[in-house]
Amino acid sequence: MEAKAYLKYARISPRKVKIVLDLIRGKDAATAMAILKNTPKSASEYLIKLLGSAIANAENNFSMDVSKLYVSECFVCPGPTLKRIMPRAKGSADRILKRTSHVTIAVKERD
Repeated sequence: MEAKAYLKYARISPRKVKIVLDLIRGKDAATAMAILKNTPKSASEYLIKLLGSAIANAENNFSMDVSKLYVSECFVCPGPTLKRIMPRAKGSADRILKRTSHVTIAVKERD
């Protein structure tokens, strides 16, 4: 049995989130939370709340023991991209791509 938590349409690039997710994949839930709290990346703010939600889902919905939980699965998928323009010289424009992410974290109990 595994408990999952989803974050959809986060206004951060999937590439930036993936770097932080690679740090916590396979770690114990408490260790993963400590890593996220001490990582100076903007994605860690989103992931602290998401991991907390996954742990709460495991505890409340599936009656799992919090001390035995570990991050069994975590991944990020690109969401829709917001397209904006920035004016440039001679009346031209550059396209600015504001990327979004869909993040999934799953926790399981260790045997």
